[in-house]
Amino acid sequence: MRTRRDLEGRLAGIDRRGYPAYKSLRGVYDLGAFELSIDRVQGDPFAAPSALSVHVPAARAGFAPELYATPERCTALEDLLVRRFAAEARCASYAVRGSGKSGLIATSVPGPEVLPRSACEAGAAGVLMRLEMGFPAHGRTVDARGLARMLFELLPACVERALICDEACRRAARAAMELADDQAAVRAELERRGLIAFVADGSVLPRASGVSSRPLEGAVPFRAPERLAVELDLPHRGRVRGMGLPRGITLIVGGGFHGKSTLLKALQEGIYNHVAGDGRELVITESSAMKLRAEDGRAVHAVDISPFIGDLPDGRDTRSFATEDASGSTSQAAATVEALEAGARTLLIDEDTSATNFMVRDALMEAVVAPDREPITPFAERVRGLWKRFGVSCVLVMGSSGAFFPVADCVVQMDGYRALDVTERVRAVCREGGVDAAEDDAPGADDERAAFHASERRMELPGRAFRRDGRGRGPKVRAHGLDGFSVGSGEADLRLVEQLVDAEQVAALAQMVRVLGEERALDGSRGLAEVVGELYRDLERDGWQLLSPYGDTGCGLALPRPQELHCALNRFRVM
Repeated sequence: MRTRRDLEGRLAGIDRRGYPAYKSLRGVYDLGAFELSIDRVQGDPFAAPSALSVHVPAARAGFAPELYATPERCTALEDLLVRRFAAEARCASYAVRGSGKSGLIATSVPGPEVLPRSACEAGAAGVLMRLEMGFPAHGRTVDARGLARMLFELLPACVERALICDEACRRAARAAMELADDQAAVRAELERRGLIAFVADGSVLPRASGVSSRPLEGAVPFRAPERLAVELDLPHRGRVRGMGLPRGITLIVGGGFHGKSTLLKALQEGIYNHVAGDGRELVITESSAMKLRAEDGRAVHAVDISPFIGDLPDGRDTRSFATEDASGSTSQAAATVEALEAGARTLLIDEDTSATNFMVRDALMEAVVAPDREPITPFAERVRGLWKRFGVSCVLVMGSSGAFFPVADCVVQMDGYRALDVTERVRAVCREGGVDAAEDDAPGADDERAAFHASERRMELPGRAFRRDGRGRGPKVRAHGLDGFSVGSGEADLRLVEQLVDAEQVAALAQMVRVLGEERALDGSRGLAEVVGELYRDLERDGWQLLSPYGDTGCGLALPRPQELHCALNRFRVM
């Protein structure tokens, strides 16, 4: 391994040369307190920053093994270290000036969710932090002195303050570990008690604004209705009271602006752990839950939507429905079947973002348009069958229709952001109207068309989308924030996949699709669920390196769930 003196000599030798001379610095250097790896060097000061990593040996980092003893603890520790390093890097960034991105020092900047990220790996070997750095230049001339200051002064200071376990860091790491333990305990209790979600008393669900993830100051803290209240004994917080939503069909009702969608949004993001201070630390949803909605214009690839949509007037086969421009109802029907294929055990639906004709159909409309002239069987007639026959729960936000009252097991009314259990009141209303509530023989429960065959579906990714160029390089991969990504000549629009919360998840999805496309893993010979499961097993075994096309794993990737990879593949279309 090269030493600091070697790096100093190389820097002296390229000072004031053309910018490409920086490429001679690639390699690993022992800087004493840590090892520095210069993995990729940008082509010019205006290009994407250079990729570096620092490795702090365990003896130097000083983190006790208990802090990374379980996957949940390890992820929490890595998340903490990324946040600490990002804060230090932000202070040190651009202390060296120059053209383009000169002087930049950065790594991933997490939101309130705690996600596995390529930016950091912590364990028995120590701490590995990946970062980006803008190698300084004046014009396109190397500023070796500026880079020497960045590498030998600014970067070591960031490492010392962020990655070495002093007393303050030890306290923060222990607090993160204890929160991770408690969150894991809640998830285990959901499974044991037959719950799909838990919302702790005192949780703050509203956000500061539609573009902010910070909790709203002065918001009404959540409190569980008595009948739905459960108490959990957590390893560190002790006994915690909150609302436990049972498996089955739950409705969230109430007037406009009373908190229905706010509660649903907290539930849909409860699939992730959240950091202390977010307000939703103990809002926990079972990990497979998927938020569904209508998506006009999305692509659909050979999905059996016949449980919801029968014979179409144009004669298209809905048992293998494909389109490049789905309607609201066909897109939501496809999304429901795709969610089952992705292993979802809970569906989350808001009427505000649903296709009305997919959700309900009232008696007056049936009196005008005869049932044999309507190919859509509304979700209200299928949801009970999904639960009773397939064990798939559903949480629905409804504010304008009582069509789901007869099939609901639990009804929560939000009134001024306060949760009320109105299940018995709804059942009484149903009885007064001559409607039996939540019966096993609810509409659609025994209908042959309610059979779902999602797990059998196979998919083919067209090989032409992943062709290599004349120099043997793989397809170009571009991520577009939370909007989607492109790989080669294909692209996926993910703007309405609402449980993606971090742009780095989208970047990881793009690389996953590239891997599957280049390896021809989806050639129509195997089921989609089988291929996705295999990729995640490979990723667990091989690490982030699996998603690095040129071997230079950097920061910038966060792990999405398999469910979101299903969503990306189902929306991928070749242009």
